[in-house]
Amino acid sequence: MGNQLFRIARNSVDEALQAGGSSRQEALMKARNALSSAYANSTDAERAQLHSMQEELNQLQNSRS
Repeated sequence: MGNQLFRIARNSVDEALQAGGSSRQEALMKARNALSSAYANSTDAERAQLHSMQEELNQLQNSRS
């Protein structure tokens, strides 16, 4: 079945990366919250992937600021 919080975080990050206009900021906040929730219940391998997703969000925010 896997880690549901991890899947939610991955989906939220994907949505944030695709979001544009006024929905972008809300999508970024949702993705950051999902990453935070998933981190506490993740394996080391999942944490490494979550870290990469966080970096993607940081780059997205910095490039569109």
